Amino acid sequence: MNKYTLPVWIVAAAKSATNILIGNQFKDAETIDLPNQEAPITVPICSSALVDNGERSLAVTHCQSGLPLDITRGIEIWAYIQLIKSSFQSEKIVDNGFPDWLDFHAGFGVGKFESSGQPCISKFARDLLCMNLYPLLPKGSSIKVEIVLPEGKDRALKTSNEAFGVVDGLSLIGTQAEVQISASPDQLKNCKETLHYKCSKSTFGGCLTFVIGENGMDLALKFGLPADQIIKTGNWLGPLLVSAAEHDVKNLLLFGYHGKLVKLSGGVFHTHHHLADGRLEILTSLAVKEGISFDLIELISKSTSVENALVALEASNSEAVVLIWERMAKEIEIKSQNYVNRYLSSSMEIGSVLFDRKRQIRWAGSKGLKQINSLGLILK
Repeated sequence: MNKYTLPVWIVAAAKSATNILIGNQFKDAETIDLPNQEAPITVPICSSALVDNGERSLAVTHCQSGLPLDITRGIEIWAYIQLIKSSFQSEKIVDNGFPDWLDFHAGFGVGKFESSGQPCISKFARDLLCMNLYPLLPKGSSIKVEIVLPEGKDRALKTSNEAFGVVDGLSLIGTQAEVQISASPDQLKNCKETLHYKCSKSTFGGCLTFVIGENGMDLALKFGLPADQIIKTGNWLGPLLVSAAEHDVKNLLLFGYHGKLVKLSGGVFHTHHHLADGRLEILTSLAVKEGISFDLIELISKSTSVENALVALEASNSEAVVLIWERMAKEIEIKSQNYVNRYLSSSMEIGSVLFDRKRQIRWAGSKGLKQINSLGLILK
């Protein structure tokens, strides 16, 4: 089975539609070139045809990630392509991150940033589109690409997209072609290999940052954390904490969305929701430790999600929110240090920095604050 991320299937559909529009015959698979990889991959296509009296073309495929619990599994993808006469093909990058010759549109079901209306698409996805479509572009033309995910809006309701300011559909934020299973042993093995590589470099200064997921990675880079110190961990945080200590890491920063890292403050160190949750119970416990009023504790315990609890708390008592989340950051540092100390004696300092559902970096433990201050970064 072809275990590729959503951006790969989208690019394959766009390439198929482009081929049809420029007069090539339909093929039931497209060859996709990948950045920094010699061997291309082959991606199946369901159908492709001219539409609108030959002015546009449409290709259809279905994303198959190979994961039984993946939200994008089997989702239908439509790619509309239109060629537009242009006197030049500039490589100038415009506001949406694409070159002038590529006019990308997030159609129905594709996520957009609520703050700007721009499509939520990763650099990897943009680069993949550019390198596979540009060779097909006729001289004197630019290309308009519109991606539609008919089920995207409904499926996005089952994700945390809105928590990160992404609305109206699924985000296109993959950073590589092949799917990584965040809860699988292979993911842990890959992360350990990355950790060993970074710690073995002659330039390694003893500092690392662990982030969970694409949103964490994206925000960490925008915040200014050094890219060469960042490792995207997936959900295997416990074993990776110990591995970092074994590699003599001096300062380790845990950087992530509070709705994910809250589990660490309750002593849960494999964070995939299919294996363990208990976030509301942990949140309730943190509120008790801070002496929050019984009415607010009851409000938390009766909430349907951590997000709903946070919204309700902010509406009722914003000061209580600050107390709870600062306690969370503190407990993450304490529990993480205790976890490492179960297995070996280490002087590694573990700090935590948390961002909220609006992608605002809000809270830090004392060690986390010390670590980001040492980098000259300011917590808002």
